[in-house]
Amino acid sequence: MKLQPVLLSGGSGTRLWPLSREAYPKQFLALAGDRTMLQDTWRRVAPLAAGAPIVVANEEHRFLAAEQLRLLGVERADILLEPAGRNTAPAIAAAALQAMAGGDDPLLLVLPSDHVVRDEDGFRAAVHTAAPAAMEGALVTFGIVPDAPETGFGYIQAGEGGGVRPVLRFVEKPDAATAASYLQAGGYYWNSGMFLFRASRYLDELGRFRPDILAAVRRAFDAATRDGDFIRLDRDAFSASPSDSIDYAVMEKTADARVLPVDIGWNDVGSWSALWAVSEQDEHGNARHGDVIAVDSRNSYAYARRLVALVGVDDLVVVETDDAVLVAHKDRVQQVKDVVAQLKAGQRSHAVLHREVHRPWGSYDSIDQEDGCFQVKRIKVKPGARLSLQSHRHRAEHWIVVRGTARITRDNDVFELYANQSTYIPLGAKHRLENPGTEVLELIEVQSGSYLGEDDIVRYEDVYGRS
Repeated sequence: MKLQPVLLSGGSGTRLWPLSREAYPKQFLALAGDRTMLQDTWRRVAPLAAGAPIVVANEEHRFLAAEQLRLLGVERADILLEPAGRNTAPAIAAAALQAMAGGDDPLLLVLPSDHVVRDEDGFRAAVHTAAPAAMEGALVTFGIVPDAPETGFGYIQAGEGGGVRPVLRFVEKPDAATAASYLQAGGYYWNSGMFLFRASRYLDELGRFRPDILAAVRRAFDAATRDGDFIRLDRDAFSASPSDSIDYAVMEKTADARVLPVDIGWNDVGSWSALWAVSEQDEHGNARHGDVIAVDSRNSYAYARRLVALVGVDDLVVVETDDAVLVAHKDRVQQVKDVVAQLKAGQRSHAVLHREVHRPWGSYDSIDQEDGCFQVKRIKVKPGARLSLQSHRHRAEHWIVVRGTARITRDNDVFELYANQSTYIPLGAKHRLENPGTEVLELIEVQSGSYLGEDDIVRYEDVYGRS
């Protein structure tokens, strides 16, 4: 059995705002342990894999995905870049085409990269159990044995028997009374979004039921360009694909849908209350991350960067980041998405970016600013990394090195600076910042000018392929 993991990493994770944001969604965060959710997903499946994973990611997240896998020692992962979100049916089709590009027809184990699975041995055993049916042509999904009348998940009704069973029907997210009836009747399982099938079988069924999606994805794949580990699907062709989920496009229509019920400690971490449920709790039911003091408080979740104190509160979620604070009742956390909608409507950056913004070369943290006057940033550059050769039309910059060695290009001059040394970049000067050392370079940048937006960058050279 050749097993090819496919990690779906295209979500935006708005329900876990303010920690998860559009530019840094939940799959790249360490929410349920020391590693990020993407890293945990790969570690969970790596013992079954024949090689590196295929990752399907948003183009804007490509360096996050590559760096987090690199930290686990993953080399030569194929990272398919979606130029536009088109849901899971096109994403999995692109992964299937990539898996078959070398002439193989492996089993694809398709996994969302933002779920928690506590029983990893049980998960791997379930994959082995499902593999024979998938090898014979079935499209297998994994149904989670429900322990509550959950209204936030879709359900799968399975036929009678043991092991891999026929799917009788897929059911949309039910109301509370219907969910309770499913639990009482038995034979209904939560739809986990995890699948196992041969690559060719998925493409065959997608071509049968949604030939328009398959044709668009084939065009996008055939016209793709390769940039290191990144496979850039053609923007126009992929954007022309209809947006649809694998459930609607294939699984609800095929006669070969099968389900394997599993009880593996699964949680999709789709809300702050769900994260509270999978987090370690104290004797009063409080889950705490960071510097949190709880006095006479129960069943609450607190995430803190600074000191946060809970006094006399029950069933609250308190999340504090560098630039935003969320306070919500644990039963109302699904409405966090309404906060994000208001932020987007007001064109506020808090919906998309954290105060610390990650780039392929490192990161910058906007410490202080006054529009149209100045901005102060703390910049970190990874060892061996370099920023693009660039200039600015509206601002000048002062750089003060705090730690490490900085190699500076300023017009025709190239020189190095060390801790406690500084330089000035005049408006319009072509400049580049590099870290030639073996430790992280840290510096303070003071910008001054009439406009300080990130779009005031003219790039002349860039090793990361940014225009």
